[in-house]
Amino acid sequence: MTVSGLLALDLLASALTALAWLGTGAAAATRRPKAALAVLPVAVLLTLARMACVIVLARAGWWFVQEKVIIAVPLLGLAVLVAAVLAGPRLVEAARGRGVAAARPIVVMPLFGAGFAAAAGLVHTLLLGYPATWSTGLLTVAFFGVALLVSWRIACPPVRGLRPGMSAILAVGLLGTGLALAPGEASDLGGVSDKQHARHERRGEQAVPVTSLRGPTTPAEGGRVRRYMLTARTSTIALSSGQQVTAWTFNGQVPGPPIVAVEGDLIEVRLRNADIESGVTLHWHGYDVPSGEDGVPGLTQNAIMPGEEFVYRFLATQAGTYWYHTHEESDLGVRMGLYGTLVVRPRTAPRTEGVDLTLPVHTFSGMTVLGNHDQPFEQRVAPGMPVRLRLVNTDNTPHRFALTGTPYRLAAIDGNDVTEPGEVSEVGLRLPAGSRYDLVFTMPLELDPAGNGEVRLIVDDRIEGLRLTPPVSGAPRARTPSKAAKKAATPSPGPSGPVTSTASWPELDPLAYGRPATPPFDPSAPADRRFTLVLDQGLAMVNGRPAYAQTVNGQAFPSIPTQKVTEGDLVRIKVVNRGRETHPWHLHGHRVLVLSRDGRPPTGSPLYVDTFDVRPGEVWEVAFLANNPGMWMNHCHNLAHADMGMALHLAYEGVTTPFRGAHGG
Repeated sequence: MTVSGLLALDLLASALTALAWLGTGAAAATRRPKAALAVLPVAVLLTLARMACVIVLARAGWWFVQEKVIIAVPLLGLAVLVAAVLAGPRLVEAARGRGVAAARPIVVMPLFGAGFAAAAGLVHTLLLGYPATWSTGLLTVAFFGVALLVSWRIACPPVRGLRPGMSAILAVGLLGTGLALAPGEASDLGGVSDKQHARHERRGEQAVPVTSLRGPTTPAEGGRVRRYMLTARTSTIALSSGQQVTAWTFNGQVPGPPIVAVEGDLIEVRLRNADIESGVTLHWHGYDVPSGEDGVPGLTQNAIMPGEEFVYRFLATQAGTYWYHTHEESDLGVRMGLYGTLVVRPRTAPRTEGVDLTLPVHTFSGMTVLGNHDQPFEQRVAPGMPVRLRLVNTDNTPHRFALTGTPYRLAAIDGNDVTEPGEVSEVGLRLPAGSRYDLVFTMPLELDPAGNGEVRLIVDDRIEGLRLTPPVSGAPRARTPSKAAKKAATPSPGPSGPVTSTASWPELDPLAYGRPATPPFDPSAPADRRFTLVLDQGLAMVNGRPAYAQTVNGQAFPSIPTQKVTEGDLVRIKVVNRGRETHPWHLHGHRVLVLSRDGRPPTGSPLYVDTFDVRPGEVWEVAFLANNPGMWMNHCHNLAHADMGMALHLAYEGVTTPFRGAHGG
């Protein structure tokens, strides 16, 4: 069974254990000792099953069982022991009719206590989450005590002397709450001792403001300046079906204007805000720009308010497929349409004719849209012509793609080329939120016996997004595409047709794809900094307000300690998902090398990504070289999760920021 399955089983076992013990207590309280005695063995068996589940789950990692081992299981074990000693024998005597009252408090309350102890463990997991601390322990005990005293008052009246007990338990709860609200550490030094950290600080130069970490003003030798003007405004746009959608746009369109460049070019983008009241910025997702160009309000700049503008400049040093989006209230802003694509082509690549399509997938009001197409659309492509499909997931959740009609290669992941990508067919491609896949293939030369020579892109196993077809029926099919063939590659509306069933296709594992190769740094070298991020849900303060938050190590932004690194450090980050949702993890300003998933290293091409899906129960370990000084966001790219607290900062020693306020999630 998977770790995710074990986590779900543990929750189920906890709930059933609580119900069984509470049912036993309720039967005793209503003077049905035989019924209580019949349920009692079930409660005991469920308790043992719950403990066995914890033992098995512990093999996956301490993060998944910490609060269970430290708090929930000891509390449950103690309560069950008390129930067995005090209530068990008396319940047997009552069932045999020996004059012992089953409804006596000494019988009922231990049984209820076992039920509330099981429920307290469940409450801790669901509401308080990871990690187990003094505060969460005291709050769990307070919940147990309040539930026990209230049930005693209801089930076994009259009761005297409960007020002092209730006062003591409330004091325990208040102490736990106070400890939970106490300020924690401001920085996470990644395993570096305070003494070593002090030496780092003394060795460092004068503090550098993030505002000085900006891009150049001239291109590299042989490059040119690519200037773009983007104006953010509210608009009503028309999708390909003609449906009108209210959107936030760049230059009145969604997606925004495509930004294209060649390696060595200087990209200069002037962003103006016409009327987006909350403000806008531009974040270059996956592109390692200087920190001052990263577009994070409250960290690298102020949000651009209506009537204001900001100029971004950076060198095109990374060839590949990327995208840009606002980072001010980004959950709402991106959802409303403030995004676009960024494609940088390699300068040394040979010039070849072919079809190169960039296809951002987005969801508007429940409609899946490719580019601005909310209906299937057709592209005419001459047989024998090379095709590159650049898939960009601009949503908060993963999308599954499938390509029918031809084998293909997954040439690049997150803008990074795959080493010797093998040809695949009839496989599904799970694209994490924020990530990009580049698919390459040659348009089929011949029609099949049924007369079909089409290639179709299927989204989420149910939506036909794109159909690639020969220019005209019976046209010559040259093996070498001509210049005229390129002109034939023009989009036109096409009928939807039946969607090929792809749901049963296996999912391609990028960790096992391509050929192993030597990475640019030694991932087995001793790490200078090590960080662990345990992702969960629980009650926490989010921007000064209590909320049921998406948490990192039990905290929500801005209370999560800032990760501190020094330029030149080799940094390892372990990301653990003990929650019930997928978290696409994204570090700004750096590409990370995947070291392992659930303890198993990749067997294919070195996997460099800027966003990776951490599914429930998974543990990922990644590494990067700290070679881009600045202050950076490190957050879940399900932007709703980031907005609910799952975001923190990574900062280089000696870099400061004058900006305050928004977290830019």
